[in-house]
Parts: sequence; structure tokens; C-alpha cells
Amino acid sequence: MAPTATPKGPLGGMDLRRWPHSLQPAGHTCIPGLGSISWQIGASRTATRERLRDLGYRADMSPELDLEGLPPPAKKALSPGAPPPLKLMAAKGVIPGAKPADIVTVLCGLAADGDAKVAEAAQTTLKDLPPPVLSGALNADLQAPVIHALCETRPHDHDSLGQLLRMPRIATETLELLAERADEKAGEIIATNEQRLLQAPGVIERLYMNKNVRMSTADRLLELAVRNGVELGIPAFREAAEAIQDELIPEASEEPTFDDVLFAEAQEISAQIALSEGEDTHELDEEGNERVKEQIKPLWARISQMTTSQKIRAAVIGKGEDLLLLARDPNRLVSAAAVQSPRMREREAIQISASRSVSDEVLRIIARNKEFTRSYQIKLNLVSNPRTPLTFASSLIPHLREGDLRQIARSKNVTGAISRAAKQQMSRKADRR
Repeated sequence: MAPTATPKGPLGGMDLRRWPHSLQPAGHTCIPGLGSISWQIGASRTATRERLRDLGYRADMSPELDLEGLPPPAKKALSPGAPPPLKLMAAKGVIPGAKPADIVTVLCGLAADGDAKVAEAAQTTLKDLPPPVLSGALNADLQAPVIHALCETRPHDHDSLGQLLRMPRIATETLELLAERADEKAGEIIATNEQRLLQAPGVIERLYMNKNVRMSTADRLLELAVRNGVELGIPAFREAAEAIQDELIPEASEEPTFDDVLFAEAQEISAQIALSEGEDTHELDEEGNERVKEQIKPLWARISQMTTSQKIRAAVIGKGEDLLLLARDPNRLVSAAAVQSPRMREREAIQISASRSVSDEVLRIIARNKEFTRSYQIKLNLVSNPRTPLTFASSLIPHLREGDLRQIARSKNVTGAISRAAKQQMSRKADRR
């Protein structure tokens, strides 16, 4: 019999879907996150785990839900032959003699039951647990899948979140999910356990990339990682790590700092700006020099007050308008972070590659980006820009059209070496005719 997996349930990355007990190879366990799976009866535990691995289940994805410690009524509710009325009552939290932790564990198991009515009832109960049940469960040693389910259903219940985060069996996967979805206060709570964060740098990465997390907290976490020799998988980490070593890191505080407010204001202003396709944040004055447009000046005023590490984070998580400003920043760490940002699109790269106010390093990074240099306009801009390093500009000349080569050969705005290279390319093309 071929295995089948049927995803269902709104509980996210660990949907807590049960593995039918009648088909378990041994013992009483549930595998969260795989849906309803059918196996040949009598398969060994090793063979079963191999089949799970074939389906994409990883041993580190989520632990098994252990049912051995549950009282008989709870086990009966999760047994494969349990009558639907009994399961439905359990899904509503009615389990005679069960402790709060047992009730929540059963709800996790039933939240992905094959009976849609039962699953929906269990999910609803999990989201709106009676206070005595929730309080009792939070004071117990909950299993990792149960912790995950409670975090999923109440990510902004800060009181519960604080207790859940202190539980010894909380999974790294759960911490990472919370970090991605955290609001400002949840971000502060998650960031307090430095020892656990160093053991799970993915949590630091997700907090850093979360726009709701305070700037001061992101700085503090970045400094923590750098100080302990932990390399993070965030864009422009090298630049951010270098910048943070020269900055004063504030202690955690109840209220946002001035820098937190500044960073948040910049994000709010940026969100209100919508440049049209192909529009830049700068324009040329009468003398041909770039200047910031009037509508962009409020954003530019905030960005100008930021520290280097704050500008780098703004570049990493910001919008195209932020990148067009930050790519022109005189600090090489900031401008390099801007053009390496995952938010950088072709439309921004076109504007930046044409700018005469960006550094040669910025143009070098763009020229090395194969995604960007697929664009003909970017290739033309790089060749035409006198600030582009000669090695990169000359390597792009063979890709230009004859009309553009002719203009570059005559232009007084390119270097002599590029002008000569354009003429040589034209001669080679003429010889081949």
C-alpha cells in the first residue's frame, strides 16, 4: 500500500496531524505535521522511519507526541476505534479525570483528526482554552508539539508566551516561528534568553529580519552573535558585523529608545512613498548634480540620523525607495549592504547603475550579479558610467548593440579606455561581416 499524506488543519508548520494509532509500528506515538498516512500493517519502526524520510519528514522537523503518560480516558479519545461522539466531546475539552496538560495534549492530537468536525472543534478549543485549563497547562512540563500548538494559537498572548518560552522542551522550530511572527513586545520577550539564542542562531536571524522587532534589540542580538563568534545567515552579515563593533549597544529597556522611534518612523514614511516604475529618489539639478526629490526628503532626513548598523538593517529589510537612498550612502558598508539586499530588484539596479554618485564598489557588486547583468539596460549603464571599474565595464562591451557602441565611442562622459574599447569592438564586428 502506497503512503498518502493529506495536509489539513490551520496550525501552520507543525499542523499536529496524527499518525493513526492502529498503524503505528510500536508503542503509542503521534507524528505531527504529516497528515493521514497509511502503511502496510506490520512494518518495522526502522522501515517506517525510512518511509517517513522518503516523504520529506526530517528527524529535526518536530518531535513525536508521546501518549504513554496520558490517563486512560485521554488515550481512548485518541484511539483509532474511538466513537465519534466521544472524540467530539474530547475535542471540546471534556475528558473525565484529565489534567489540563493532558487535555491540551489530546486537543493537539485531535486537531488533525480525519473527522473534519472533530478536527475543527479541537482547533477551536485550542484557540480559546478556558483560563483554568490554560493556566494549568502552562505550569506543566509540556511536550514540544503541545508547546508549538499553543504558540501557534496565541502568538501575541504575551503572558502565556513568556511561560511557554521558559519551557525546557520548546523546539527550535517553534522559536523560529515565533520570531518570524513576533510583534514588538513578543520580540522583546524572545530576545531575553541569550543562551538559547546562541544555540539557535536561526532565531536571531528571524528576529533581525522581522520589521516589528525594535532596532535596539536587533543591534543587541547582532552584537551578541558577533561577540560569540556566531555567523548569521542574514544578508550583508559581514558589513553588519563590522559596523556593530564600533557602536555603543544600549541595554534592554521597557520603553523604545530614540533610535527605535527613529527607525520606526523611517519605516512608516517609507511605506507611504510609492515611486512609479523607473522613477528614482533623486533628480539632476541645473549643474547636473544629483539631489533628493522633495517627496523623499522626510525619509532621507530620518535615514541621515541613523547609525551605520541601523542603515544596514534598513537596507536589508527596507523597500526600493530605501535602497535607492542607501546605495548612495558615503559609508561603504551601508552602500554595499543596499545592493546586496534581497529587496533589491532590477528596477532599483537600473537606477543605481546609472548614478554617478554611487561608489565604484557598488557598481562592482552590481556587475558581479548575474541576475542583474541579464538586463541589457544595466549592462549599458555600467559601461556608460565612468565610475564602473574598467575590468567590469570592458567585459560588458561585447554585449552591446552597435548603435550604443557608436554613442559610447563618441561620448565625452566615459573614460578614454572605454571609448577606445568601444571603437575596437566596432572594428571587430565590421571585420566579421
